[in-house]
Amino acid sequence: MCATCGCGDDAAALIRVPHDHQHAEGHEHAHPAEHGHTHEHAHCPDTDHVHVPATETVSLELKVLAKNDRLAQRNRAWLAERGIVALNMTSSPGAGKTTLLERTIRESGRTPIAVIEGDQATLLDAERIKATGCRVVQVNTGAGCHLDAEMTYRALEALDPAPGTLLFVENVGNLVCPALFDLGERQKVVVVSVTEGTDKPLKYPHMFQAAGLVLVNKIDLLPYVDFDLDRCREYIRAIHPGVEVLPLSVSSGAGLSTWYDWLAEQGCAAGSAALEDAAGHA
Repeated sequence: MCATCGCGDDAAALIRVPHDHQHAEGHEHAHPAEHGHTHEHAHCPDTDHVHVPATETVSLELKVLAKNDRLAQRNRAWLAERGIVALNMTSSPGAGKTTLLERTIRESGRTPIAVIEGDQATLLDAERIKATGCRVVQVNTGAGCHLDAEMTYRALEALDPAPGTLLFVENVGNLVCPALFDLGERQKVVVVSVTEGTDKPLKYPHMFQAAGLVLVNKIDLLPYVDFDLDRCREYIRAIHPGVEVLPLSVSSGAGLSTWYDWLAEQGCAAGSAALEDAAGHA
């Protein structure tokens, strides 16, 4: 179980592949945990009913994160061997991640794209991505509030993305725990929207500190909401100096060309890194 947030054991996560034919919800194919057993999601009885000293809690949290970091390095090596650029997409629920991915896939050009969808339940977002023609697997975390490196590895095995793929990992809608859990991605991309409030970066600083890019979505609604774009940008850069902040609207298309340019740069940077690594081993 996750000592950081108290959510369920990642062994209970289900890796689900949407199919062309219809299934009742109870008949979806699911890939169980590596050892074939699943567990009910349950909060740790120690933390539910008994006071745990802060030193013990911090120690357990560090062990959980250290294990995850080791697994993330395995994922990173796996992706690098195949020239796959992985981006960890994070946001609050409703910021527009899935809609952004749908449009990005349809307008992406020649780069192959694959998606890992993370949600607590349902195949709804995976079905939306599949309708674009993109390969996708769904990870249902149950009580879990984030993806971790082990869930991501099992999803990668099920998805088996082709070499050179641009891989989007759409994390569970949550700006807390996903900031702490490395999945092996190249960058974290944080999506916020103008409907969420100018002070969102101040409330969730760890996520914005971890961001490689911040997208401010739904700018077409700026005339109708109380949101100060300049001040939000100042808050973000006070927390993470130098991070790129890109305002855009998936609905109107404003800013999307800059987003696509940034994606292309990530692919070029990954290719350069691979060449440098090969030269270093020559």
